[in-house]
Amino acid sequence: MKKGFVALIGAGPGDKGLLTVKAAEMLAKAEVVVYDRLVSDDILKLIPPNAQKINVGKENKHHPVKQEEINEILLQKALEGYFVIRLKGGDPFVFGRGGEELELLIENNVQYEVVPGITSAIAAPCYAGIPATHRDYCSSFHIITGHAKAGGELAIPFRALAELKGTLVFLMGISSLQYIMDGLMEAGFNKNTPAAIVENGTRQNQRKLIATVGTLEQQAKDKQIKSPAVIVVGEVCKLSNSFDWFMNKPLFGKKVLVTRPKAALGTIAQKLYEQGAETIEYPCIEVISIQNNESFYNACKHLNEYGWILFTSKNGVDIFFDYLKSKRLDARAIANVKIAAVGRQTEKALEERGIFCDFTPEIFDGEHLAKGIAKLLKKNEKVLICDGLKASDDIVNVFNENNIEFDRVHLYDTLYTSENNEMVKELIYKGELKYVTFTSASTVEGFVKSMGDIDTHSLTAICIGNQTAKAAKRYNINYVVSDEATIESMIDKLVEVSKG
Repeated sequence: MKKGFVALIGAGPGDKGLLTVKAAEMLAKAEVVVYDRLVSDDILKLIPPNAQKINVGKENKHHPVKQEEINEILLQKALEGYFVIRLKGGDPFVFGRGGEELELLIENNVQYEVVPGITSAIAAPCYAGIPATHRDYCSSFHIITGHAKAGGELAIPFRALAELKGTLVFLMGISSLQYIMDGLMEAGFNKNTPAAIVENGTRQNQRKLIATVGTLEQQAKDKQIKSPAVIVVGEVCKLSNSFDWFMNKPLFGKKVLVTRPKAALGTIAQKLYEQGAETIEYPCIEVISIQNNESFYNACKHLNEYGWILFTSKNGVDIFFDYLKSKRLDARAIANVKIAAVGRQTEKALEERGIFCDFTPEIFDGEHLAKGIAKLLKKNEKVLICDGLKASDDIVNVFNENNIEFDRVHLYDTLYTSENNEMVKELIYKGELKYVTFTSASTVEGFVKSMGDIDTHSLTAICIGNQTAKAAKRYNINYVVSDEATIESMIDKLVEVSKG
């Protein structure tokens, strides 16, 4: 039986970009992952799909799985021979009880490793524009727990902290906020000393409160500040409005629904994330390759008979060339054939395969693709159309009107899905969701089918092109169309619309 191994990994404060390279590498090898509630969903998505996931989430005064049980779980899974990841928010050795979890492993001679994580004590203030130190204000900073050991009382040395004159950062202190502020003032802190709270630090739903030691507790109550939150005390808090780079991103505070298929979510979700948006991944369609596709297979045997091959999507490009590869065919199979793409995304997918387009229309839709090809065709040239089963007949109609000889092969079908539709409906009903992105007419169809009879008039749809916009209009969805049929242009349009 193989020996088990345990890695205590700090997942950081929430932003997936703050997960260290080493942590990501080890997480990719996980067979069992034991994780806390503070590990963000974005990081949980990095867990290998075949790994066993064990949620031992803990929050203040509510521990569904006690620490002793967590220790036993780690030991048991390691003794069973698994590669175990203990995934903890922040850093495992900064008030993370990582040391306690190692003790039982050491007693039983289990191999282990600790991977540090970026602590929220530094990251959360940073994402609120608050530096831990600044030469004009302090020369030290200090991290203090605001949470007492079970059965014990919180005992913070306030007078010692007052003498340090550094930045104070309190973790897990929201439930003890009044005690902390009163203690600081009793120890000599001026009630007007700047103080701050950063809630959900580094995440797209981050909130911050800038106040003073004398007013922080009441203002936190008024704004209903909740854990997880970091409390900061010191003159550096005055810099927040000047240095706040994160909450000033153009789409910060905006929830955006992304409806692309799971396999294609990454690009647009990442770009929205970079602009500060909180993305809600809601794939409304699933693209599946058509099996036993004899018409396609036969066309591939006679590729040299075509003058042009037309691709209407990235999906078609991938399926076409993956099939050629499976038959040990490369670009030489289409050496004498010209290639056309409906738009930039399809063109880019071809370039990634080493194929450069001979034609892409200025207006990215099937009708303009077909009209452009009609002008370029030489006498007796035949065209192969590669599209999806639910694709429109725009290309076919143009070719028929111009007596162009063609074959049409459907490479994939589009299935409608509605996973988590109740959650999305609730967000719309509460008015928390204002924007949705559609990258094809089929994503509009899938979205509408999944929503049932819910009123979507409060939403604004960002559509990638005219065909997509026509589908949105058909269902009376408020929409705008990106200037170009690219993901980048969609993001630019969303930024423009969100500014009002």
